[in-house]
Amino acid sequence: MATLQVRDMDDQLYAYLKARAKRRRRSLSQEVISIIEEHLSSPDKDVYGATQEFLSLAGSWKDARSAEEIVEDIRRARKESPRFGKARGIFD
Repeated sequence: MATLQVRDMDDQLYAYLKARAKRRRRSLSQEVISIIEEHLSSPDKDVYGATQEFLSLAGSWKDARSAEEIVEDIRRARKESPRFGKARGIFD
């Protein structure tokens, strides 16, 4: 069997994986293998269809604000969001 080593993993991600493994009564290695197997066994997404759907939305969003105002609003929201402050955990 092959061995996989993961370096420089975020401490919060490691803690999340460890807690998930404990809830499922698995070792950390077993849980990581399970996650990888689950991901790789799922059918590939229709990337072409998703791209076409995304492109069909081009020009469909109307906004009275200028592009600069929209960008400033997005930046402000990112800075003020608790999501990026890691207040509750890695996936909040």
